[in-house]
Amino acid sequence: MNARTPHTSVVRRIGIAVAASASALSLTACGVIDGIGGGDSSASPEKGDDITVGLLLPDKDTARFEKFDYPLIKKEVGDLTDGKGKVDYANAEASPDKQSQQFQQMIDDQVDVILVDALDSKAIASDVQKAKDAGIPVIAYDRLAEGPIDAYVSHDNELVGEVQGRSLTQELGSKAASSKVVMMNGDPADPNTARFKKGALDELQGQVDIVKQYNTDKWSPEIAKANMEKAIKSVGLSDIAAVYSANDGMAGAVIDALKEAGAAKIPPVTGQDANLDAVQRIVAGEQFMTVYKPFLTEATNAAKMAVYKVQGRDIEFDALTQDSVDSPTQKNIPAQLVSVIALTKDNIEETVIRDGVYTVKQICTPEYAADCAAIGLK
Repeated sequence: MNARTPHTSVVRRIGIAVAASASALSLTACGVIDGIGGGDSSASPEKGDDITVGLLLPDKDTARFEKFDYPLIKKEVGDLTDGKGKVDYANAEASPDKQSQQFQQMIDDQVDVILVDALDSKAIASDVQKAKDAGIPVIAYDRLAEGPIDAYVSHDNELVGEVQGRSLTQELGSKAASSKVVMMNGDPADPNTARFKKGALDELQGQVDIVKQYNTDKWSPEIAKANMEKAIKSVGLSDIAAVYSANDGMAGAVIDALKEAGAAKIPPVTGQDANLDAVQRIVAGEQFMTVYKPFLTEATNAAKMAVYKVQGRDIEFDALTQDSVDSPTQKNIPAQLVSVIALTKDNIEETVIRDGVYTVKQICTPEYAADCAAIGLK
C-alpha cells in the first residue's frame, strides 16, 4: 500500500494500531502534521482565501459522515482561510447516479477543488476526468477513486481488516483452529472492501474455519441481516463461533439476527467506524470490537490538502502526502494513510471519549448505565 517506504510486517502494523493512542490527534492540533510552517509558505499562492471546496460524501447510513466528517472539514477550511473559504456539500444517499449528478453540478459551479468519497470507484472515473478537463483538482477521500485524481487521504484500510481479523483470532484463542467463522464483507463496488477483506484474510485464513462469506451491496444492514439468517440456517446457530463484520452498521444487523434466532450468548462480532450504537453494544457485551478510525486526523488533513492544493502551497501539500498508492488507472498517487485503533470495552475512555467523539453521558444512557458501571466507565 505504501510504495515510498519499505513494507511493514503485519505483526508490527497490528501492534502499532492496537497501541496507538489519541495523542496522535494532538499533533494535528499543535501543528506538527503541518510539517514546516502552518499557515506560511514559501510558495506564491495560486489563489487566496476566498475558495470553495466541493465535498461529496456517499451516504447517511454511516453515522460518521454527517456527524463528524462534514462538520470537521467545514471547520478546518474556515480556519485555514480566515473564514473566507466555504464548503459546498452534497450527500449521495447511497446512489451512485445521484453522486455523479452532484459531481457534475460542482463542476458546473466551478468549485476550486473537489473532495469525493466515491460510492462506485470505477464509475466515478469519468466524472473525475471531466473535473480534470475543467482544471479542478480532485482528492479522493476515504475511498480510492479511479481516474486522474490528485491525491488520496484515508485510513490504512488493509490494516483495518488486519486489526479485525487479529482481534477475532486472539479472542478465540486455543479454540481458533476449530472455530467456524462467518465473514460479512462490504460492498464489492467499494474499493475499500477488497482491502478490508485482504487484511482480514491475512489474519484469519489458516487460523480459523471460514464457513460462509457474503458480499453486502451498498453496505446495507438489511442485506447483512438476511445473509446472517441464511448462515444461521446453513451452519447452525450453536456452531457459529464468531462473525467478521466489516462495519458497525452490518454488525448491528448481524447481532439482531443472532438474537432473533435465539442465541443465549452473542459470539464475538467485529465492526468498524466506532458508531455510537456500536460502542454501546460493546459496553453491553453484545459486539466484541470496532475499529476506531480517528476522524479528526483524516478530515482535517483532507481539508488541508484541498486548501493547499488550490493555493499552490506545494511544500505543505507534500508534507501531508508522504505515502503513495496505486489505483487500477493510476500509479504512485500521493496519499496519506492514517493508522487505526482496535476499540474494545477496555479502551473506550482512552479513545473516543478522550478524543471528544462521545461523552460518557452520551454512551451511558439509562439503558447502558449498569453495563457502564460494570466496566468502570463513569
